[in-house]
Amino acid sequence: MAERLNYRSLTEFVEDLDAAGELIRIAEPVDPVLEVTEIADRVMKQPDGGKALLFTNVKGSDMPLAINLMGSRKRMSMALGVDHLNDIGDRLSGMLKLEVPNSLMGRLAMLPMLKEVAGFPPRTVRSGPCQEVVLQGDDIDLSKLPIITCWPDDGGPYITLPLVITKDPESGIRNVGMYRMQSMDRNTTAMHWQRHKTGARHFELAKRKGERLEVAVALGGDPATIFSATAPLPPAIDEFIFTGFLRRRPMELVKGVTVDLEVPAEADFVLEGYVDPSEDLILEGPFGDHTGFYSLADMYPSFHVTAMTMRREPIYPTTIVGKPPMEDFYMGHATERIFLPLTKLILPEVVDYHMPAEGIFHNLVFVSIDKEYPGHAFKVMNGLWGLGQMMLAKVIVIVDKDVNVQDPREAWWVALNNIDPERDVRFTPGPVDVLDHASRAFTFGTKMGIDATTKWPEEGFDREWPDKIEMSDEVKQRVDEMWARLGIDEAG
Repeated sequence: MAERLNYRSLTEFVEDLDAAGELIRIAEPVDPVLEVTEIADRVMKQPDGGKALLFTNVKGSDMPLAINLMGSRKRMSMALGVDHLNDIGDRLSGMLKLEVPNSLMGRLAMLPMLKEVAGFPPRTVRSGPCQEVVLQGDDIDLSKLPIITCWPDDGGPYITLPLVITKDPESGIRNVGMYRMQSMDRNTTAMHWQRHKTGARHFELAKRKGERLEVAVALGGDPATIFSATAPLPPAIDEFIFTGFLRRRPMELVKGVTVDLEVPAEADFVLEGYVDPSEDLILEGPFGDHTGFYSLADMYPSFHVTAMTMRREPIYPTTIVGKPPMEDFYMGHATERIFLPLTKLILPEVVDYHMPAEGIFHNLVFVSIDKEYPGHAFKVMNGLWGLGQMMLAKVIVIVDKDVNVQDPREAWWVALNNIDPERDVRFTPGPVDVLDHASRAFTFGTKMGIDATTKWPEEGFDREWPDKIEMSDEVKQRVDEMWARLGIDEAG
């Protein structure tokens, strides 16, 4: 089976999860202050990420709340309409290898793939479910949403799964990012866009021009759209085009009610408004973050809501972050699988890479390479630090191509056997994640690269490198054939 249903809405996805036995409905009254987090955290720590949860009786709101929707490999694959996440990477890989043949028949044979490449731009429609209800002025009240307070020392309730839509004030290129938003009052939030993010760059450009920056925040909609806001795309690539690629169908957008921005027609909620660079920044945080530690309070812009639109029967989507593993690990794993072909396009010697849950994405990256010359591992680690958000990777461990980096235990076993620390470890200064509380300065610190590959004589190793212990295939086969007669499984 190549593709499952490509969902149009969050409701469709939730219904399908329910039918697949991947959803638990909770009718018990639950407080959005801390209780949702404690329940969801326990579930996310279960094997394979537990089940998705739909809270239908959240205190203080008459709207259902969904969480952990993409918190497993299975649900992440369902969200993107594939059996395996590698299927999307394979599609990208096929497109990247596209070459125009000389013959007419060869060119005609390319038409389906060319259509796939060109058929993703979103299209504007006149109306959509996201504007079935429109609230403006005094009718706007964010407290009607079941916004959760995640952890005891958080600065307040947080919108944690927003699709923040802005346009570059100079080029007009749209960006969709995911930046947490602390709810301050009935029509104001903080906008936590970090300095390395495109939204922050749009804000700075608007500040230089002395203009307000219009912002629209979509909540919900189809799961591919939600995922796209987290994808590490180049600034010039529209996330909504990427959504179309994932769904194999263009997105539908509608014009905002109070802003000159287009928003997903199938969103469950849309908050329209602006940030004003001439205003003083406000104190945002603390916030229990994906590092498993609190990120400290800091100054960020205010987002003023000028309209709140929604479906008649919306679902409020949210997530929590904290000590791994959490739902964000599975979303990050999807990014890892999907974008591997793009990494290979630039660094073809890369065989695979993996960011284990304990490394919270940017703290640890295992990379296997097809080593071809002395010093190759150092070339790769420096190349990776030059690729977009990979610049924030704190520790990169390079191993040989036969190492399964998807298994951190195997990767560490090989790496720790293969290194001489003084010879094989390199430190380099550079930008680090805003949330890195251990760095020597805010957003600036040191990264470590470890060459755990087999060492060559040219790299100063003049001893014999040993072979791994492996049983012969013949003996393995003989034992496989007798295994059922040994009674070992039954004894366990």
